[in-house]
Amino acid sequence: MKQLKHKKLLLALIVIILLICIGFVSAGFYFFKVACVPGPKSFLSSSSSKLTKSDPLYHEKKWFRDSTKQKWHIKSADGQYQLTANYLPCHNSNKTVVVLPGYMDTKEDMGEYDALFHKMGYNTLTPDPRSQGQSQGKYIGYGWPEKNDVKKWIEFLLQKKGQQQQIVVYGLSMGAATAMMVSGLKLPHQVKAFVEDCGYTSVKDEIEHEAKALYNMPAFPRFPLVEILSGINKMKVGYFMKDGSSITQLHKNHRPMLFIHGDRDKFVPTEMVYQNYRATRGPKKLWIAADSAHAKSFANHPKAYRKHIENFLTKYVK
Repeated sequence: MKQLKHKKLLLALIVIILLICIGFVSAGFYFFKVACVPGPKSFLSSSSSKLTKSDPLYHEKKWFRDSTKQKWHIKSADGQYQLTANYLPCHNSNKTVVVLPGYMDTKEDMGEYDALFHKMGYNTLTPDPRSQGQSQGKYIGYGWPEKNDVKKWIEFLLQKKGQQQQIVVYGLSMGAATAMMVSGLKLPHQVKAFVEDCGYTSVKDEIEHEAKALYNMPAFPRFPLVEILSGINKMKVGYFMKDGSSITQLHKNHRPMLFIHGDRDKFVPTEMVYQNYRATRGPKKLWIAADSAHAKSFANHPKAYRKHIENFLTKYVK
């Protein structure tokens, strides 16, 4: 009788463990869809496409809207997807900035940054990341697979515009993390510098932060859930989230990099920029923009933003 009770208890325990595991795996697939599958995101603020003169970047956005854009196309680095970019020439300049959009943003959302660099005398090449805008793709890679696409865009730019090009890579938010990940690759010598604005330390760090910030999720079940999500990401996208590390790539970087971050950033916590800044091996500068939330440093400080970037790049791009 006692042995039978023990067997029943063991069976009940196994069933409970299996149900918990099934629950975690189901939750992992749900959060993978929320985080990594393109589509409307309830946690993102919707930005109006209406242009108003009260917008601090009205002139930049209007310039972009009125500009003629060349459409460029390449295949992704893995050959799976057709990727699209805007190219905006600046007179006969041999200086080009590759402008990298953020999470669920498109090349059209980066118009004020195209205008910013155009005023400095740069051409701009602004790709839609895979699965965003007009670029094909199944999943959002948070910069890790996209870094190889950016390298391919750089090589394509050199083929089209010549080896005399001087190239800067600029990124915002996810695009900033992508830029930092690109910095650790073997790149053509024409890549002179990087500018990153509010990028995260790693995909895993950012996902863990969002699980806590958006869902108020305690350490348990957050830790096992993120690990399961990372395993699903490995199956679907091809990498574990901890491997998608800006810091690891920055350790390999010896090119100049300007780091920008708002002091009130809650989406990508401001403390992440200090870790990224310490990690890079090249010349560097850090600017913390006062009273600025995530990706708002340019809108809040347009003159200072341009000055910081211009002063930094002048040292490395002739």
